[in-house]
Amino acid sequence: MTSKFGDMINSSTYPLDAELIASAIADWARIESPSYDPVAVNQMMDVASSTMESLGATVERTPGSDGYGDVITARFNWGSTPGILVLGHLDTVHLVGTLKESLSVRRDGDRLYGPGVMDMKGGMYLSVHALGHVLEEQGALSVPVTFMFIPDEEIGSPSTRALIEAQAHKSRWVLVPEPAHDGKLVTGRHAFLRFTLTVYGKAQHAGVARGVGRSAISAMARLISQIEALSDIDREVTYRVGVVSGGDFVNVVPTQCRAQVLCVAPTAGAFDEIRREMHALDTGDPELRVQVDDGPVRPLFQPTAGTLALYEIAASVAAELGLDLDHGQFGGGSDGNFTGALGIPTLDGLGVHGKGLHTKSEHIYVSSLVPRTQLLAGLYRALSDLAVGERTNLS
Repeated sequence: MTSKFGDMINSSTYPLDAELIASAIADWARIESPSYDPVAVNQMMDVASSTMESLGATVERTPGSDGYGDVITARFNWGSTPGILVLGHLDTVHLVGTLKESLSVRRDGDRLYGPGVMDMKGGMYLSVHALGHVLEEQGALSVPVTFMFIPDEEIGSPSTRALIEAQAHKSRWVLVPEPAHDGKLVTGRHAFLRFTLTVYGKAQHAGVARGVGRSAISAMARLISQIEALSDIDREVTYRVGVVSGGDFVNVVPTQCRAQVLCVAPTAGAFDEIRREMHALDTGDPELRVQVDDGPVRPLFQPTAGTLALYEIAASVAAELGLDLDHGQFGGGSDGNFTGALGIPTLDGLGVHGKGLHTKSEHIYVSSLVPRTQLLAGLYRALSDLAVGERTNLS
């Protein structure tokens, strides 16, 4: 068929074929794109840009800032009313070299392994494939659709939050194809707080038995135990230290040690509690100074009436496909935290089924790819039909 929004679309390009979808996801996963490597991330952005242009989108490329990759915003300008924002990221937690060293792209029965296949190249490809399938079957939708491909989500989206929020304000609904959450859709997410903790000590030769030295590393080790002990697993309030660095030479008592801390808050009260606890940290030794710097925050995203209404539409689509989808608020932050916290109807967890998130065993289930693509395609159609029905009732 011919689309007035692009060139000839091959009718076999976006079929509901699990093997074809899995192959495309595998191709994306072979392009390593860790958040801190903008050159690598931008290779993935090149692919996303080309893919969206081939579908007929108007593509805007925003150069990266603060040392991160570019942002790709692809728009299908089907009407002037607020429409659908599909929001997701193409950066991963896997460093360049992971493909060769510890997580190659490979099939093992129903499992497809690879860096980012689950989080979240698989989900972003599904959302593209689903729209391509709809275009091949029926042509343009009745509402605008915008895709945003984010380069720095895994580290809190420090350079892109403002862009995300600006686009969300122009949208009526936000769909986030982050990984599926145990068969449930995500209608809320806990808040995420990041901190950088620095301890400053006093130097001396490490071989001297007694002296004025104060080890920043030793003090940090004690603080790490103190910080992680603040976790309350039953309340889903967690404090985790993930990156630690310090010292210059083994024969010098280290004068500086730095740690990155990630905390999760399921409620506004827990959010305030975490901030108080982190900024009250102290070594108890006046010769050791502690500095706590706030990092990127993912705000608390709790279900609103609009989000729950969006979930009901998705649940209805799922029921027609023979799927029974529940929902809930969960940990594991996403860019949906930003849009949901703004009160814009946001439905998250629309991506692939899999396991091994953020590990060297990350994989997805190929058998789930067609049903999840159908869910996204059906949701696009349902929101488009809803907008048509509303305009009809007003006329």
